[in-house]
Amino acid sequence: MSMIRDLRAVVRPALRPTLRKHTAPYDYGPLRATAAPSAVVDCAVYRDGVRCGDSVPLREALDAVRAGRPNEQCDGSDGFVWIGLHEPTEQEFAGIAEEFGLHPLAVEDAVHAHQRPKLERYDDSLFTVFKTIRYVEHAELTATSEVVETGEVMVFTGRYFVITVRHGGHGSLRALRHRLEDDPELLAKGPSAVLHAIADQVVDDYLAVSEAVQDDIDEVEIDVFSAGNGKTSRGGDAGRIYQLKREVLEFKRAVSPLLRPMQVLGERPMRLVDPEIQKYFRDVADHVARVHEQVVGFDDLLNSILQANLAQATVVQNEDMRKITAWAAILAVPTMITGVYGMNFDTMPELRWRFGYPAVLVAIVVICYSIHRGFRRNGWL
Repeated sequence: MSMIRDLRAVVRPALRPTLRKHTAPYDYGPLRATAAPSAVVDCAVYRDGVRCGDSVPLREALDAVRAGRPNEQCDGSDGFVWIGLHEPTEQEFAGIAEEFGLHPLAVEDAVHAHQRPKLERYDDSLFTVFKTIRYVEHAELTATSEVVETGEVMVFTGRYFVITVRHGGHGSLRALRHRLEDDPELLAKGPSAVLHAIADQVVDDYLAVSEAVQDDIDEVEIDVFSAGNGKTSRGGDAGRIYQLKREVLEFKRAVSPLLRPMQVLGERPMRLVDPEIQKYFRDVADHVARVHEQVVGFDDLLNSILQANLAQATVVQNEDMRKITAWAAILAVPTMITGVYGMNFDTMPELRWRFGYPAVLVAIVVICYSIHRGFRRNGWL
């Protein structure tokens, strides 16, 4: 217990109240000393679902929301600020984290990325991690083809702010921001509406990728079970199947951990999530469950296809061995006969017979033909 109290004593001073209104001018600390971080993709203030002008400097956005005062385009009603960042460094994110009182552990996860999907609740904010998935187009699936590409989107959600941190070359939120701005009634619900929109877009991308991966699996399945495909029957598709299985496993790691967080957001009342928005999280959770079932099915199906491919390769190898054995048996006849008559003993029969040589050749041909016919009848040749 003493260790827990010591840990709390260290962590709590780092947690500052988020976005409280100040009557006196607010001291921006680190943000006053430097310009806005270069990792900021967009920064805007929203009131009643309406964006207050174009992108505004970070300090002005913070001041406008904290003070709740009007500016040139918006009235004085409370709103929220949405800050979008792309792969910020620790130095670039430090000032923002301090201004909003973000938990140090969540900040570390957001900067260094490579996190599993999750939902964490802190005193005045939610921290959500999403794995974004993009299908990589390819002319032909090979043993080295990249099928899916992953990225990450971290979302800090508070009473008056949304901070999105994106990692990877895809999963841009620019189009999503524009769609939300075209629906002021939805955006007026606050930061939780933005969180739902991001979750919905990520899961919709999962559905699209799932359909594309299904096509790849169908292609491999057809190749494996098609008759007359010599490459497939000899196990040549094992590399492609294994590579596709690895890509599906990466897809599964993005989808499976997200199921529980979406269920929590859709079922448990939270003061940071609007009750109207919470209903939509249940729909997102249903979609995640659907994709999860599909991905698990993909994994099981690829296991079956791989086993069938290996079984076919084993069957073909057995057939090859039977053919080799049959031909070896046929060739053993002339080898034995010629070996016997190659010993050159004077007292051997038929050595001085005029028709001995033709008779031996005829006997070799007849015996070999009979053996060959027997093997063909039994399916060995």
